Amino acid sequence: MDLKSINNSFVVDVRTTGEFSMGHVIGSINIPLNELADRMEELKAMNGKIILCCASGNRSGQAHRYLLQNGFTEIHNGGSWMDVEYEFFNQTNNNRA
Repeated sequence: MDLKSINNSFVVDVRTTGEFSMGHVIGSINIPLNELADRMEELKAMNGKIILCCASGNRSGQAHRYLLQNGFTEIHNGGSWMDVEYEFFNQTNNNRA
């Protein structure tokens, strides 16, 4: 996945709330995979590219397929949140807490 435009995107972390609290991409939004269907309006309101991430890429892949099936087009599976964070960190010149 090309993350060159990550600064113009929303990062959605689909891990559990507990996992998210242990570390996440700065500025990312936590919508656990099991809450995705109930929070579709929130995702639609983002009105931009959405980069999904999780611990390994498995759950974000499931979320990616689900959102594509529900009409989302600007959606990308970023894989591991640490990979997304690395790209974000390198492109925003130390934008990391």
